[in-house]
Amino acid sequence: MAFVYFTSPTMRKNKKVEAIAGKRNAILGLAEENGIKIPCECRDGECGSCLIKVTHLDGDRIKAVMLTDKERSVLKSIGKLPDFEAERASVEDIPPTYRLACQAIVTDEDLLVEFTGEPGGA
Repeated sequence: MAFVYFTSPTMRKNKKVEAIAGKRNAILGLAEENGIKIPCECRDGECGSCLIKVTHLDGDRIKAVMLTDKERSVLKSIGKLPDFEAERASVEDIPPTYRLACQAIVTDEDLLVEFTGEPGGA
């Protein structure tokens, strides 16, 4: 079991949500199940509107599901995947700071998810 903490200027207060390991839910789905409104348009990793900033709270125990080619391309096109993070993600399996909520899968690690509430903002 892990917890995902959501924070945004559009929320009255931060929200802590229990994530069930093995459910393989995208962060966007988990947010929606708990009444948290992350902007999204395509739900398929093509537009970048569901951009989020993810902080892994378990230190050395990062278990995030890696980037798909589609997510990598979108993050690069909107300037949210610097070359050093792209290389680190490919070589060392360390996920980047910014992700697409519709593509990032929840694992059994605690996360802080930040978003602005504006499409494409994080």
